[in-house]
Amino acid sequence: MSEPITLPSDADKTGRDFGDEELALLREVIESGTLNCTKGTQVKAFEQAFAKRFGIPHSRAVTSGTAAVHTAIAAIDPEPGDEIITTSITDMGGIAPILYQGAIPIFADVDPVSLNVTPEAIASRITARTRAIIATHLFGNPCDMTGIMRIADAHGIPVIEDCAQAFLATDHGRLVGTIGAIGAFSLQQGKHMTTGEGGIVVTNDPKLARWMILFSDKAWGYGDPKPDHYFLALNYRMTDLQGAVARAQLAKLDGVVARRRRTAAQLTEILAGTPGITLPRALPEATHVYWKYPLIVDPTVIAGGSDALGAALKANGVFCAPRYIQKPAFECRVFTERKTFGKSQFPYSHREREDGTKIVYDTAEYPGTMQGLERVVVLPWNELYTDQHVHFIARAVQAAVAKLAGRPRGTANASSHADA
Repeated sequence: MSEPITLPSDADKTGRDFGDEELALLREVIESGTLNCTKGTQVKAFEQAFAKRFGIPHSRAVTSGTAAVHTAIAAIDPEPGDEIITTSITDMGGIAPILYQGAIPIFADVDPVSLNVTPEAIASRITARTRAIIATHLFGNPCDMTGIMRIADAHGIPVIEDCAQAFLATDHGRLVGTIGAIGAFSLQQGKHMTTGEGGIVVTNDPKLARWMILFSDKAWGYGDPKPDHYFLALNYRMTDLQGAVARAQLAKLDGVVARRRRTAAQLTEILAGTPGITLPRALPEATHVYWKYPLIVDPTVIAGGSDALGAALKANGVFCAPRYIQKPAFECRVFTERKTFGKSQFPYSHREREDGTKIVYDTAEYPGTMQGLERVVVLPWNELYTDQHVHFIARAVQAAVAKLAGRPRGTANASSHADA
């Protein structure tokens, strides 16, 4: 290995594209003295610009990615005990809103290489109680939306796209987030564009848009002839300070994504043919936007598998996340103990009292999930990587593989894939 270098981090300014543009708009807000969005201008301008960039008529900015998913689910308006199919590999912020709206998460298995939920797995989970499907585009790699929409449309089930990690990713020429009924995005610190915390939802449907606007503002009908609080709802309004940063970040988004894709393609080219490693790739007619860069490790080739490779990379200055989230979502205590609202176990208790059936999350039903988590090593990625950083990471991976596989670098012929 060459002398270690410090990689840019999306946790601070070394890996985030911030500058005078954000400061100028923040100054406008501070000088105006109006920091909230109901009277301010920045959030409104951001919503309009985001909707225009995505070619969609309606958007609503909210306080977080979790709030975005919650707002989307609320617009679908499930009945208590209804089921919402989602992926077994996702952040809790994409799952907790299901329970908060009184619905029950039904986890579908994933492809063990992309770790994305599959149409076949979704189809196997559909019941008479299925109210919605959440398709999470993991790591910036689009799900098979053609297959998912075919199944959803056949059953008349709306699809919510969780695009927290997939800004400007496309499937068959369409931006993810615009394919299903609602797209939900996160503006958290590490995303392609960020306001520290924040989120936004988009839709083509004016009725869903109206519900999301209301839900994110206590269901108060601002501007209505006789406004009222129409239903149970929360305050998820974004501040104009966040809106200012979001506007500046949106203007940079295309460049950010292009830089991430360019450097990721570089790494893919260098690592092609590395034994025991499968590299990320998008499905045909889709584009990957690399929130992170996941490697799939073959433990029959690389001794110690993902844990050993991850440890070797960390020792050489490449922070990474072996196994990503460590365990599938359904093994978290909120699901194993059903600790939801007091001791009620609601909504599980409501559903099981109603029709006698039980919801069971059995690990044996998720072979793709278990294999994917066992084998993945997630490399950090951001828009400020240079050629030097890419080569440093590549050398670290090659050195670790050479040591753990017990072979000289460049030998063997394990399957590797380039991004579409």
